[in-house]
Amino acid sequence: MTTVGIIGAGHIGSTLARGLVERGYDVVIANSRGPETLASLVTDLGPRARAGTATDAATAADWSIVTVPLKAYRDIPAEPLAGKIVLDTNNYYWERDGHIAELDEKKATSSGLLQQHLRDAKVAKAFNAIRFDEILTTGSSAGTPNRRALATASDFDEAIELATGVYDEFGFDTVVIGPLSESWRVERDQPAYVTRQNAEELRANLARAVR
Repeated sequence: MTTVGIIGAGHIGSTLARGLVERGYDVVIANSRGPETLASLVTDLGPRARAGTATDAATAADWSIVTVPLKAYRDIPAEPLAGKIVLDTNNYYWERDGHIAELDEKKATSSGLLQQHLRDAKVAKAFNAIRFDEILTTGSSAGTPNRRALATASDFDEAIELATGVYDEFGFDTVVIGPLSESWRVERDQPAYVTRQNAEELRANLARAVR
C-alpha cells in the first residue's frame, strides 16, 4: 500500500489526509508542534493514518505533500525525501512569511525555492490554487462536462504524472503549466488563483498571467 507523508497539518494538510485515506492510502502526518498534538486528528482519520515528526513522515513516504507556511520551507527534512516526489501546496504571502527578496524581485518561485532546498527530490506545484474546503467537495468523475481543473508545474515528468493522477482521484482535470520557473502563473493575485474553472478556462487564465 502506498504511504503518503504529509508535512503540515493545517487546513490543506488535514483535508488532503482525509481525502487520501478515503481513497485507500496510508498517511503519516506531521506538524511543527509534535505528534501528540495530532492525536485527535489521526483518531478521526482512522487506522490508515498516524502522526509523526516531519522526519518520520518524510522517511515513511513513498511520495510526500509539503504544506507548511513558506517561511518554514527550510525546516523540511531534505535527506529522507531524496529521490521522492513532493507535491508542494505553498503560496507566498509576505504578510505571513516576511519579505523574500528573490520572490519580491521575481527572480524565483516559491516551489522553485523548495526544489532548491530539496535538491534531490522531485517537486511539483499542486493544490495551491483551491480553497481547502473545496478540495473534497468540488471534484467530479472524469468526463463530466465542465469538470473543474487544477494546475501543476514541475521540472520532472514523473512528478507531473503523479500530480495528474492524484488530481484525477480527487475529481479534477489537470493543466500542466510547465517547469517550476513558470509556476508563478497560478499563484496569488493571478487570474487562475483560487478560481473555479474548467481546463479551457484555466489555460486561458494562465496565459493571461502577468508577472
